[in-house]
Amino acid sequence: MIVRDFHDLKNSDSAVSDAKWTSVRMLLADDGMGFSFNITILQPGSEHEFEYKNHFESVYCLQGKGSITEVATGKTHQITPGVMYALNEHDRHILRAEEELTMACCFNPALTGKEVHREDGSYPPPEEVS
Repeated sequence: MIVRDFHDLKNSDSAVSDAKWTSVRMLLADDGMGFSFNITILQPGSEHEFEYKNHFESVYCLQGKGSITEVATGKTHQITPGVMYALNEHDRHILRAEEELTMACCFNPALTGKEVHREDGSYPPPEEVS
């Protein structure tokens, strides 16, 4: 059984961040579950464009208010607590945080914890992460 406390991890090497977001990596590829799980906090007023070409992602909003826009269609969905979205077609999207957003995220294949977003908004495939 794996048991980890977010409060212990948020001030450790398991927390990855930049000026607009912090992601606490709670479950990673080395844990052998076949997916990874993290809690990501997006700063109010921030905007992020991503396209996970090499991963599927599912996200559940725990706290805050924002929106997600499907780049291909221009359709925008409101994000509030209780809303889940899944990027089942590697969808290019723009995520906006009107308030601080706290999101629970699962990735498949699992993240290693060493990924860095590339210019196109994607993570490299697992075999390219060292």
